[in-house]
Amino acid sequence: MKNPAAKYRPYEAIDLPGRTWPEARITEAPLWCSVDLRDGNQALAIPMSVEEKLRMFEMLVALGFREIEVGFPAASQIEYDFLRRLIEEERVPEGVRLQVLVQARPHLIEKTFEALRGVSAAILHFYNSVSPAQRRITFNLSREEVKQIAVDGARIVRDHLGQSGESDIRVQYSPESFSSTEMPYALEVCEAVCDVLQPTAEERMILNLPATVEVAPPNVHADQIEWFCRNFSRREAVWISLHTHNDRGTGVAATELGLMAGADRVEGTLFGNGERTGNLDIMTVALNLYSQGVDPGLDFSDLPRIREIYEENTRMEVHPRHPYAGELVFTAFSGSHQDAIKKGFDRLEEREEAGEGNPVWEVPYLAIDPRDIGRTYEAIIRINSQSGKGGVAHVLGRDFGYKIPKAFQPDIGAVINEVADARGEELTADQIHALFRERFVNLTAPLALYEHEVRRRETDDADQRFLFRGRLAEGGTVHEVEGRGNGPINALVRALEAEGWKNWRLQDYEQHAIGHGSGTESAAYIRIEREDGRSFYGCGVDTSIEEAGLLALLSAVNRARAAGE
Repeated sequence: MKNPAAKYRPYEAIDLPGRTWPEARITEAPLWCSVDLRDGNQALAIPMSVEEKLRMFEMLVALGFREIEVGFPAASQIEYDFLRRLIEEERVPEGVRLQVLVQARPHLIEKTFEALRGVSAAILHFYNSVSPAQRRITFNLSREEVKQIAVDGARIVRDHLGQSGESDIRVQYSPESFSSTEMPYALEVCEAVCDVLQPTAEERMILNLPATVEVAPPNVHADQIEWFCRNFSRREAVWISLHTHNDRGTGVAATELGLMAGADRVEGTLFGNGERTGNLDIMTVALNLYSQGVDPGLDFSDLPRIREIYEENTRMEVHPRHPYAGELVFTAFSGSHQDAIKKGFDRLEEREEAGEGNPVWEVPYLAIDPRDIGRTYEAIIRINSQSGKGGVAHVLGRDFGYKIPKAFQPDIGAVINEVADARGEELTADQIHALFRERFVNLTAPLALYEHEVRRRETDDADQRFLFRGRLAEGGTVHEVEGRGNGPINALVRALEAEGWKNWRLQDYEQHAIGHGSGTESAAYIRIEREDGRSFYGCGVDTSIEEAGLLALLSAVNRARAAGE
């Protein structure tokens, strides 16, 4: 890192005497607009297919969103087709507005209106970049020239609105990078746009003031919003909308303070999916309101299902510590925390039994009742007979480097719980590790693997490219086995099948390194499913990942054979 004072400029403070936002409270939910299908989608390594976008759209509608940005139809054929499908197949419920994004460029605006043909209700969101860096570096244009782009765009939009038939199309304008722009100039551009579009209190438009890149603390963002609301001449004729990003990690705080500063509307995505560090997490803001006694107007009562659909369609994972939705959010790892939470639940139950009806939530360490969002509280730090599978997997991962597959965790948890219950004591991390190795790793009974080799063969038949040859012992009898396959594990599977030791199918295989350096071991996990439907996991650990995979398969087979019919 270099001298920051020589490389970076500090944010500019806003001259705002008598600012009112510090004393304000959010007492009602803002207008919400989901941009998961546009901002969120463009930030994915593999953008959603039309079918995946449809599933996400249906979920967003079910959650209660009434404004949903569905794409940039003038820039992408897939997004154009998706929009047309929503309209032509009448998939948009009454009361829901489709929002589409377009740059303030004539041919793109024209194509966007074409894409909106026949829509019942929509928001046309046009924008252009106005910050000093964009003016100087990207466009090499003067302030007047950049403002003229916005004005010309507004005129084209106005002209097309007069030809939109019975469609109810609302207009939204964004001075992109608002938070990085000189406030008087941002105000000047927005005033010029509204001079063209002439919004009224009866027919409002939306002014979206995006923190396209988060460059200042949340309090400065709040000052910007309050300054703009104070100085904009047509305040009653517009909805002021927020669109924060999370570059400084304070996107949620900036949005909440922006609402306190007078904004009416919020754009964001579920779980904060977006470019760089992400967009605003709209779910977090909504549930923060909920925790303060304000109805957010969005339904997150089945958050695990929402997370599941999100992960399936975006191929993103929600972090274990993500607010409200993370796997570990309602889990206590501290014994003292567990004790306080238990007492809080006991007290809540006593109040309910005493006839207090619906007592105010007051449980230490839990901001809201997990049950309200489809979650449960778990206490899993002290590994005993009451511990959950997640706690065991957490200890094995934290202390010994294993990345236990989720489907494997119940098997391990059951064994650990059984032993802890039988002993009547808590188990240390080393005891848990020893039990895991004893019951699941490199198992040698009833089948034990002795001398063996895996050799790659020179053949054009990919299904016969690897040869496994070795000696397996069962009950004192040694068997010479051999098999050919498309890989080492497949070759061993066929060798076992040739001996009549296969009444199962190989279902899953995962592997990873344990630790770092030249002496690093590898762990492999294999799941097999017997013909009777029962599944068995096995783990193999070795300095060779190939050997670890073979040992994992034999461990799974041995567990299945030891379990009997």
